[in-house]
Amino acid sequence: MTKGGMKNRANLARMAILMLGTMPSLLGAAEDAKKIVRMVVTQAYVSKAGMPVYEEMAQYFSKKTGFDVKIVTGLGYDEADKLLAAGKIDVGYICGLPYVQNVSKDIYEMLAMPVLGLEAGTYNDAPGYSDKPGKYFSYTIVRKDSPYKTWADLKGKTYAFNSLTSNSGYNMPRNKLIELGATSWEGYFSKVIKSGGHQESIRLVAQGVVEASSVESLVLDYDRKIGEANALNVRIIEAFPDKGAGAPPIVISRKSDPEVKAKLKDVILHMHEDTEGQAVLKTAMLKRFIPPDDRNYDDIRDMIKHANAVNFSDWGGVPAAR
Repeated sequence: MTKGGMKNRANLARMAILMLGTMPSLLGAAEDAKKIVRMVVTQAYVSKAGMPVYEEMAQYFSKKTGFDVKIVTGLGYDEADKLLAAGKIDVGYICGLPYVQNVSKDIYEMLAMPVLGLEAGTYNDAPGYSDKPGKYFSYTIVRKDSPYKTWADLKGKTYAFNSLTSNSGYNMPRNKLIELGATSWEGYFSKVIKSGGHQESIRLVAQGVVEASSVESLVLDYDRKIGEANALNVRIIEAFPDKGAGAPPIVISRKSDPEVKAKLKDVILHMHEDTEGQAVLKTAMLKRFIPPDDRNYDDIRDMIKHANAVNFSDWGGVPAAR
């Protein structure tokens, strides 16, 4: 081999070594270049105990879309709505009440609706969702050893609700009060307190701080499944409405990248079709997600109309969930 050829080969070898040395940084740069998609999970879907399930779901979405999907937690419904409106959060698992209040404001649009997975007969006090795609319940709960069996038994007792902007925790039980002829919370219960979250409402009832509350069905279903102590120490005296109400939807900010919307929607609506997706859904106690249908939430709108029609006096005297 000529001296020139040997020199060229040496140069090529040095270049290869340099390229190998920089490969990790090149791979890191590619990793850093992945589009970050922020996804908020509110208490409408899960308690703190269930957050690892949604971290797993985020990992599944990352794998299938190529985005870096990050879960955001600890936000109330109002905070989540503000960040979705500003485009600082792309996707939200939100409550149906904030959805009907804000969808017309062009803050976000619906990506999908959940089909909940609890089968009828799993618990003797819970109806299950076998024939109710896109629907869920508000569970009115009492302590397991409580003598109370109906809402009539709760008159004059103590009660907790989670949030003024909650459908299952506030709007749906308010509608129940209207059906019973009540025009205010304080006119029916001896004391009403705001707990701040479904899991906290469950704890307050289980530990005897209050005598009753109404909580989101998916939250209690999941906490019972994992054996959470407070969830096992309450009993459902009524699940309403009979046909269920519009279940918490997944929404996407109007300011989000159209590519994010298209890819995520496709993955979400088809995740029940592959083995890995089925496993994630099963852990979350969901069967699948179905295409959006705004009419599914008309039952929530009707409850708001009922409250307005009777001029219901909201907790603290401030109109809420309207």
